[in-house]
Amino acid sequence: MKIGMMDSGIGGLTVLKECLTHLPEHEYLYYADSKNAPYGTKTREEVYELTAKAVDFLIQQDCEIVILACNTATSAAAAGLRQKYDIPIIGMEPAIKPALELAKGKRVLVTATELTLSQPKFTELIKKLDAHKQADFLPLTELVAFAEQGEFDDQNIALYLKGKLAHLDLNVYGSVVLGCTHFPLFKDHFEAAFLEGTAIVDGSLGTTNRVKAFITGKSQVPSLNFFISGEPLIEGELLDKIQCIISSGGE
Repeated sequence: MKIGMMDSGIGGLTVLKECLTHLPEHEYLYYADSKNAPYGTKTREEVYELTAKAVDFLIQQDCEIVILACNTATSAAAAGLRQKYDIPIIGMEPAIKPALELAKGKRVLVTATELTLSQPKFTELIKKLDAHKQADFLPLTELVAFAEQGEFDDQNIALYLKGKLAHLDLNVYGSVVLGCTHFPLFKDHFEAAFLEGTAIVDGSLGTTNRVKAFITGKSQVPSLNFFISGEPLIEGELLDKIQCIISSGGE
């Protein structure tokens, strides 16, 4: 089966890694819209148009399933794209439900981009899970730029997170939701920033499990191809970086 996946950049590779681990016998086309990253600082309308362009491209490549491996793109575009196309459009959802269970009565900190946190889809999820009394929300949009620029320096990221978390009492949190697919690339930094035993949760596995419901058969020749804003990525330093992320899950 041919599976298309898009993200504003390299963040969706964390989802691709899960898919390759649990569903390896398929063709994958990964579309990184790096020329237009980040999405989290754009308007909802801009994100919809960019996401629709990426999905159009993947469908033109005969993809039978498309994964929006981007929380911001999912929030802004998933509903409209599902009305437009008759193939499965599978999006991301912040892993708040498992985070509530892992918090063991303590509070949950949900991190994401500003746009994701401001969308009705997110508000509806919080209401559905009755999480508003137990969850706090923190935009960390700058982490997307760090990832896209290849900035993974431990000291710089640690200082950034320390500044963003300075107003919070970290003792009250039992779990942290990484509500952007770029954020798991910094999972080690989150673990170091919070108290030992704080669960760090993302939605990649949940999305992969939803993909399984639509899988039929397998590809005769499993393959993996990358595109940067529509242009094929064949060789170079960026491809090496992508392969490293898929292999290691981060830095």
